[in-house]
Amino acid sequence: MGQTIFVPREVAGNEPRVAVSPDTVKRLAGLGFDVTVEKDAGSLSRIPDEDFKQAGAAIGKAADAAKADVVLKLRRPTAAELKTYRPGAVVIATMDPYGNEAEVAAMAKAGITAFAMEFMPRITRAQSMDVLSSQANLAGYRAVIDAAAEYDRALPMMMTAAGTVPAAKVFVMGAGVAGLQAIATARRLGAVVTATDVRAAAGEQVASLGAKFIMTDALKDASGEGGYARELTDDEKKAQGELVADHIAKQDIVITTALIPGRPAPRLVSAQMVKSMRPGSVIVDLAVERGGNVEGAKAGEVVTTANGVKILGHLNVPGRVAASASLLYARNLFAFLETMVDKEKQALAIDFEDELVKATMLTHDGAVVHPNFAGSAKDVEPAPKAAPKKTPARRRAATKPASPELQQGEPASGKAAGTGGAKRRSTASARKPATRKSGGEA
Repeated sequence: MGQTIFVPREVAGNEPRVAVSPDTVKRLAGLGFDVTVEKDAGSLSRIPDEDFKQAGAAIGKAADAAKADVVLKLRRPTAAELKTYRPGAVVIATMDPYGNEAEVAAMAKAGITAFAMEFMPRITRAQSMDVLSSQANLAGYRAVIDAAAEYDRALPMMMTAAGTVPAAKVFVMGAGVAGLQAIATARRLGAVVTATDVRAAAGEQVASLGAKFIMTDALKDASGEGGYARELTDDEKKAQGELVADHIAKQDIVITTALIPGRPAPRLVSAQMVKSMRPGSVIVDLAVERGGNVEGAKAGEVVTTANGVKILGHLNVPGRVAASASLLYARNLFAFLETMVDKEKQALAIDFEDELVKATMLTHDGAVVHPNFAGSAKDVEPAPKAAPKKTPARRRAATKPASPELQQGEPASGKAAGTGGAKRRSTASARKPATRKSGGEA
């Protein structure tokens, strides 16, 4: 028997995605792992159990997590799930740790080694592991599709014998990964697209997609460190707000994408701006899970205002394209896990000095080890030591003491698939921790 991987059916509400695909099951088996997928784990992503079986996975039940060396997930494990994991198990998922320090401490207490995929550093070798980009790409695409579905007019200009239908005007706020993909999708559908961002460099990316970039002269540039935007001054906020307010009143569809890691989403669209829009206009708030960019947006709801504007606050937008999102996410996880495997011994061998490990490891050996959250472990009791497994000597791998150093996250701008974008930093330049003040994107 080789080391085992367990993939559960997600128990968190509104999560249809799954953490492996038939393709990655085959690849994991090729690395020496025995893969067990919980029954119906991929059903909402159009992957039936039979496809996993044909790829070499066993179909199991939730209790099989107790035997797993590695657990691959979408969401942070719940308290009930943690009780089923053995101490020492490696759990890889998007952990959403900001504001959930108690849950992070609970993972440490359970004795698992937890990795947060959203902290993957933005370096060349980690490009294939970047879950934020892969999922934000789909979120930007889906935002336009959702807006088009709610908008009761055609998006492209149409010239007919009965007259001309004007093209819809789409305004994208934030030119990061999701924003760039939203721009590209709206352009493909024939809309007239404009976009804004507080970083001047984003203008070139917007223009390359055939959209018009708007930015107040009073702002100049608010680029910060690590790809994020710096905090705006009061005068800059006022100038940018005036520009946006005047522009939004003329738009048919507005898509907002601004997120700041570890902080509530910045307010970009006020109730007064919404009131200035025409009846039938649509706003999509991609930051609604973090409080929202739009005043009046409600998480998980479509709100229709008194003046007939629809504000879309869909949760888990990548999950609304679950079949595609699961395939991309599964490849991200495989690419990361592969870096922690000794291919000769076909066994997990975590290098605690690897910059990817340092950047993403949240908990290990009963402690919260990520520098951003280490304080949350103060009152956590030591986790029970993992019982030694009876495995062949060739499958054992020595590890080094953890020494986390890096603080990483998702910059406001990145490369959207098929849309161009900023180049990633080199591996060497990423070794220095970045101090981030503001910015970010869905």
